Amino acid sequence: MSREINKDTQLCMSLSGRPGNFGTRFHNYLYQALDLNFVYKAFSTKDIEAAVKGVRALGIRGCAVSMPFKEACIPFLDELDPSATAIQSVNTIVNDDGFLRAYNTDYIAVAKLLDSYQVPRDAVFALRGSGGMGKAVVAAIRDAGFKKGYIIARNEVNGRALAEEYGYEWKAEVGDLPVDMVVNVTPIGMPGAAEAESLAFDKQVIDRASTVFDVVVAPGGTPLIRYGREQGKKIITGEEVAALQAVEQFVLYTGQRPSDELIEKAAAHARG
Repeated sequence: MSREINKDTQLCMSLSGRPGNFGTRFHNYLYQALDLNFVYKAFSTKDIEAAVKGVRALGIRGCAVSMPFKEACIPFLDELDPSATAIQSVNTIVNDDGFLRAYNTDYIAVAKLLDSYQVPRDAVFALRGSGGMGKAVVAAIRDAGFKKGYIIARNEVNGRALAEEYGYEWKAEVGDLPVDMVVNVTPIGMPGAAEAESLAFDKQVIDRASTVFDVVVAPGGTPLIRYGREQGKKIITGEEVAALQAVEQFVLYTGQRPSDELIEKAAAHARG
């Protein structure tokens, strides 16, 4: 059913440094399929404080938060759910009559994917990145039972801090380290980014791994995903993370959980 926007329509949105279409298409597909009076729109900003204040002032029901705002938005919120408190990283804001409560559904999505792909818990991983998304992914990996891994980050202070917080090691580069799973949580490979056509890891590193995991959402896959697929690796994509975490956001915003069949249709539509 097609629904016209009216005075009672509830707005949900996203804030990202480089907005994409996946979330917009995913949420709006479900709103229409379930005949909900909601609309979803992606935005970017250079003033995160003003943007969050706008969410509160305008009564925007929900707000997804992506790089680079997952940590920067925290001072302007009223309460963090335990999912966000544990890792001090936010990807979802819910507005209840002006009270802004924050969650992290990325953690939930990553945990589910590690289970569904049956990644061996004795696998040694190398994760590139140390920002807010990195915290969510590392926390999910640690809580899933992975004992050995490396945080690969150019910023030694942030990289070492993240590694030590979760019981892993920091390295500036992978080098000759034996790794079974490579994980990218940086903008490398993101459409529109400076390194959109770059591999997040050297080919020799990817060749040694059995699982390739990239949280970046890119139509057709990032260069890392495409190369990993060509080499016959087990692949976990950013689109999968985006769909699973978006379902949890959808439930928080609307109070309704779509059927698995409808979620699959929405994800296929979002991938376009």
